[in-house]
Amino acid sequence: MEKTSDPPPVGHRERRSWLRGAPPPRWVRVLPVLLIVGVAVATSISESPLDIGFLLGAIPPLAVLSYGPLATALLGGVAIVLLNLPHLQLNRPGNTDLLTITFVAVLSVFVSFVRSHRDAQLDIERTTAEAAQRALLPPMPEAVGPVRCWGLYRAAERGTLVGGDFYDVREGPYGVRAVLGDVQGHGLAAVATVASLLGAFREAVLDQPDLESVAGRLDRRLSVDSANAEYAELFATAVLLEFSRDARSVRIITCGHPPPVLLRAGTAADIGIEPRSPLGLGVAVGTPPNACPVSLEPGDTLVLTSDGVLEARDRGGDFYPLTERLTALDVTDPATLPDRVWTDLARNGWTIRDDVTMLVLAPRTPPRTDPAERASAHGSR
Repeated sequence: MEKTSDPPPVGHRERRSWLRGAPPPRWVRVLPVLLIVGVAVATSISESPLDIGFLLGAIPPLAVLSYGPLATALLGGVAIVLLNLPHLQLNRPGNTDLLTITFVAVLSVFVSFVRSHRDAQLDIERTTAEAAQRALLPPMPEAVGPVRCWGLYRAAERGTLVGGDFYDVREGPYGVRAVLGDVQGHGLAAVATVASLLGAFREAVLDQPDLESVAGRLDRRLSVDSANAEYAELFATAVLLEFSRDARSVRIITCGHPPPVLLRAGTAADIGIEPRSPLGLGVAVGTPPNACPVSLEPGDTLVLTSDGVLEARDRGGDFYPLTERLTALDVTDPATLPDRVWTDLARNGWTIRDDVTMLVLAPRTPPRTDPAERASAHGSR
């Protein structure tokens, strides 16, 4: 499998800590048992009575963090039994500790019951949301036609898989087309716009004969959505690509979005394309932008990123130098490139405030054997 860095599978809990809803770690689960054993051993080996009965009061609340009502009741019962063992002498000077711990145990069972039912409902809702988001942004295939693909998506809003960024690669009757975009805003509020744009793109791949028409279809989709929403001013930036059937060239349109970076022979360089107006601001009504043709050589890699990468800042406030970093990382396998860039951002303390999205495309271009053809292709660049 060559694909990497797709959104985590439904039900995945890796991104959440146990303080934010993930199952507690093992050491939290064993705390009540360790406390019971510790109190019992300490009082058993001590030659004089130890006034540590109050520690047993912490067992039921600790059990609530990890266990259901029955296990919480059992651990609370064990604490009450220990408090009543005569040779441990923990219930001194009277029944105060016993009554307190009994009350805490009963209250903890009730809290555990409420928490268990709430967690079950939240799990159902989260699983449903993740399934819907997964349907919206499915895993990136290993290859689409003659183009190998790898994607990375990290939503800015914690606990979500999809935010304001989107990407897709589709093959249709007019070749392989790809899109990467960023809609206004991020998080769950932008998901509806992302769904609308992706649906329009997937239809346009099948229907529209050229890339300019695809851009016009996406612009019209946003314009219609904005007109039907009160006070809405929807717009999105996007970069669209269309590969030739032999993958020796690509046509590119940038609608308010930074152009792709071309990685060739270990050196990264920006593709000099002037961005046009963002989607939703009249591309469909006015003159559609003309696509810029770019010739490709065997081994070339195209790197598309969102603002979350390009606008990441270091401690000095400088932006992340993507082109320089791609060259410095010296990535020989494009399959590892998204993870290498993400690791570079995370390890070096870059501040990320937006969704981070990368789309890496490596066309499987056949070698050029005709010297005249090669010279012509070189001159077109």
